Amino acid sequence: MVNIDDIIRREVNPFDLINIKPTNFWEEKQDSLLTVDSIHQSAIAEIEGLLDLVGTDHRSRSVLLIGDPGSGKSHLLGRLKRTLNSKAFFVYVLCSWADSSYVWRHVLRYTVDSLIQIPQGQQESQLILWLKSLSAFTKRNLTQRIFNDNIWDLLQTDRQKFIKHLKDTYKQARIYNPDIFFGVLHDLTEPELYPIACEWLRGDSLSEESMQALKIKNCIDTEDAAKNILANFGKISTETQPIVLCFDNLDSIPKLPDGLLDIQPFFDVNTTIHGDNLKNFLVIISAITQTWKININRIQQADRAGIHRLIQLKHITLEQAEALWAYLLKSLHKTANPQPKSPIFPLNKQLLELNFPGGKTMPRNTLNLGRQEYQQYKLSILNNKTKTLIINLPEQTSDQQINEKPKTIKIKVDKDISTKPTNTQDKEAEFKLIWQQEYTKIQNKIGKVSLLAAPDLIQMVQKALEALQVQGVKPKLISGTYASYSLSYQHPGKQEKVGIVWTEDANMNSFFNVMNACQKAIQKSLCQTLYLIRIGGVGNAKLAGYKIYSQIFTGTMHIHIKPNLPSVHYLATYDSLVNSALAQELVVGSKAITLQELQSLICESNILDKCVLLQDLGIVAKQKPDVNGKQDLRPVKDFLLNLVQTQGYMGVPTLILQATSQFSGVKESEAQHLIELLCQDKKVKIINPKSKLQDQLICLLTK
Repeated sequence: MVNIDDIIRREVNPFDLINIKPTNFWEEKQDSLLTVDSIHQSAIAEIEGLLDLVGTDHRSRSVLLIGDPGSGKSHLLGRLKRTLNSKAFFVYVLCSWADSSYVWRHVLRYTVDSLIQIPQGQQESQLILWLKSLSAFTKRNLTQRIFNDNIWDLLQTDRQKFIKHLKDTYKQARIYNPDIFFGVLHDLTEPELYPIACEWLRGDSLSEESMQALKIKNCIDTEDAAKNILANFGKISTETQPIVLCFDNLDSIPKLPDGLLDIQPFFDVNTTIHGDNLKNFLVIISAITQTWKININRIQQADRAGIHRLIQLKHITLEQAEALWAYLLKSLHKTANPQPKSPIFPLNKQLLELNFPGGKTMPRNTLNLGRQEYQQYKLSILNNKTKTLIINLPEQTSDQQINEKPKTIKIKVDKDISTKPTNTQDKEAEFKLIWQQEYTKIQNKIGKVSLLAAPDLIQMVQKALEALQVQGVKPKLISGTYASYSLSYQHPGKQEKVGIVWTEDANMNSFFNVMNACQKAIQKSLCQTLYLIRIGGVGNAKLAGYKIYSQIFTGTMHIHIKPNLPSVHYLATYDSLVNSALAQELVVGSKAITLQELQSLICESNILDKCVLLQDLGIVAKQKPDVNGKQDLRPVKDFLLNLVQTQGYMGVPTLILQATSQFSGVKESEAQHLIELLCQDKKVKIINPKSKLQDQLICLLTK
């Protein structure tokens, strides 16, 4: 039996556990704030109506979904996917392409990445479910289409018959490169070929061996090819469920020199989708209301007319806001005895009425208010006038003891204990927690460097250099097809220009072309030092690309760096936070921070100093690696301290659980040892060290 105040003392603020930044609904579990069904229900109903129309006549349509920052646009996309995935295939596309010459390839990559995801309740990926739903593999049974196992099994064993059957079925559809496209679709049915078939469809540069296995000679390496492959998906699926393309965070689109978004190329894509070639798509574009108003005049009138429906997210009512609070506090209330009288205790409805006198608010404002008021209550029950805490601790109970009165103890709080960090301390600690949470998600998402396209990798480097205040950063050092693989900048300590080229293309013809472009850039003295970033192989002495590589990087001042995966995780984590800041959805200290504020936090926290790639480039100082090859537990130790700093008091078991959940492979005993080290460093203190571990509380010490 534990009363609610004791639970509040030891548990993490539940409002800190909810993610309100834009998120790919396929890459992480969506937070539950939109489980309040009434929130944005009219918008969902309207979009579902349009989806049903696409499913009926297979004519592609577009929806513009706008709302203020914090209104729940990205979460609504996730809710649409959860609600409607049974009647459509869902694709998430973050609007963060490197430049306007890479839009179609970016869309295709995100499309395939989403289609290979397995929907809830299914055993196969969206891509295989889509393939099996094609009219070539189904038969009609009065009112419904049924997958025909006999046809599938027969064609699956014979690649040429498979290709011929699809060519005959869709001979009127004007399929782009039908032999190649249908051949790759057949390869999706072969478990050993499925991974590289997906890589080809998403536009990866495959090795010669992989291309031979797929019986193809070319990769999808142009905008036109990417557009036509995406069109193929629509052309042969006019009798299947629609594909919903969710474009999120329009503010991540590259900017023009005048600071406005380079938005016209994207709406060229949207208009093309409505043409005769790309059928059976529902396009949903999510944007901030003000962003749309500022940039609408940059879009041609014909492309603006391509928006079939504009849906603006409305503010929520105080009753809906109260329901959000109740949902988040529910897990705490479940374990309390006696149960709180109000489902939103320790909050109350008067707080909503006082802070939102108009009777309307937004989800993010509701969550921020709840977080602040919850934390104030927590500190109020800890910071009493006598500096004494009265804590009810549950006994080890048997069945006979369940209804007995809990043990009550008093703990004297020392004067050197801090129950409320300064705003500066709190903000930096909170930011480091946000960073670690995002870094963990990126680790789980990116298992190898080649999963990211070269233009995306070089763009991540560019953003990191700008955050670290490196001067003269400019994209496209080399010219030609692979210009977006490169950038240049002014060396921080010397008056010289440095170039970077990053390519992970496995195809040696592609590698030759990149090396050839590098050689031309050096001959034109476009940079004094050139860095090649590449973890993959560089071929052998027989290959022309290898020969140019050797001339450039053997015995010269030019350097080849092999990046480690953690470096990519650092760059991708910062890139994700940049996109959130641009969307005005990165909340630190109950306030959405700007890109400039994010850059300041990055510099103040020195987080990117740990990125080995940036160390190898000489942008940040080299750091000593952890000794003996053991797991580096320093990030875990920092996480423990930052969590205590943001929470005030909390239970030691809760702190240990948070650490082991955040860091895979970290044992409870290791987390407990790190807490002991923090105590020895006089950073934190166990309030009741003589109590059993499950009863111990921990807090921050003042300096």
